[in-house]
Amino acid sequence: MIRATFLHLPGIGPATEAALWQEGIQDWKELAERLPLERVRTTRGAPLDRELAASERALADQNAPWFGRRLPDSEHWRLYSEFKERTAFLDIETTGLSPFAGIVTVVAVHGGGTTRSFIAGEDLEELPAYLRRFPILVTFNGRRFDVPFLEACFPSFVAPPVHIDLRFVFYRLGLAGGLKRIEERLGIGDRTGVEGVNGLDAVRLWQEYRRGSRAALDRLVRYNRADTVNLEPLLERACADLEGRLLGPWASRSAGG
Repeated sequence: MIRATFLHLPGIGPATEAALWQEGIQDWKELAERLPLERVRTTRGAPLDRELAASERALADQNAPWFGRRLPDSEHWRLYSEFKERTAFLDIETTGLSPFAGIVTVVAVHGGGTTRSFIAGEDLEELPAYLRRFPILVTFNGRRFDVPFLEACFPSFVAPPVHIDLRFVFYRLGLAGGLKRIEERLGIGDRTGVEGVNGLDAVRLWQEYRRGSRAALDRLVRYNRADTVNLEPLLERACADLEGRLLGPWASRSAGG
């Protein structure tokens, strides 16, 4: 999808991008071949050919932040297909709904071919350094919940420069509600062994662990990891659906005529 994206180019907004797609121009190479078209020239900054060359360099260098700075937050999902190996899926468990009235207990990070859990009192302090290897963060409602909690927990915490919040991605697709509700509606996700566990149970499990139950911590970690790992197939589905909505109508018109 990123090669079909033109929004990061100076002077090109959603309407112009859609017009280019409608004409069958759906990648940077095709756009470069149509440079004489005056209306697709940039309105400020470097000439369009230089911007396209810079885009190619950034993609070759796997420089996701370069694109993230130039795209609206709502369009960061477009980067995922080209940066999968540098994407971190994250979910946290806490003892409350506010970072000022609760603590972070367990965090799972799924990315780079592995899933790692961080536990308060054991290794949670290693989380910020671990996340720095990933330029793309994927959460569900993380802008309003996970990231503020982590910022309160770690004053020096800086979230990855590209953040895909699936709550808002799915809202754009017409699916509202919590993570588990969306999983059920789409038939996506594996919760084997933690069926029926919810956020309130997560608080209870942490309390039981603090009273000495290692089994409660193991169950909490499994629950947290399910919340995190399930984000990956959900994002795959969302990206496919959004790409189909954006490019599908123009691709069919181009093929038909």
